[in-house]
Amino acid sequence: QVQLMESGGGSVQAGGSLRLSCEGSGFTFRTYCMGWFRQAPGKEREWVSSIRIDSSTYYADSVKGRYTISRDNTRNTLYLQMNRLKPEDTAMYYCAARGECAVSWSISPSWYYYWGQGTQVTVSS
Repeated sequence: QVQLMESGGGSVQAGGSLRLSCEGSGFTFRTYCMGWFRQAPGKEREWVSSIRIDSSTYYADSVKGRYTISRDNTRNTLYLQMNRLKPEDTAMYYCAARGECAVSWSISPSWYYYWGQGTQVTVSS
């Protein structure tokens, strides 16, 4: 079955960096559209970034210029490089996947079929 496993979260000070990874299994990774979302306590799940199967990338305004999404189809792994982290970036980060997506993408959580369990990112001031 489809599985997504995030890793790389942790606690950093403001201005620091982290790289999140999301390893996929049980599906043909290169044919799936992928995304990152985050959810802070008491808030709704928020779209962060998406990458299409042709590796075109999209970012929320709040992270543009600081975060970089990428994929390594040979390793079935999605990445999120996060630089210049801010306290407001603190959240649980989730990767999401959807197949049969052609070259589409979406900021809506309901568009994605599969989700990982999340990895916590905490940024202190």
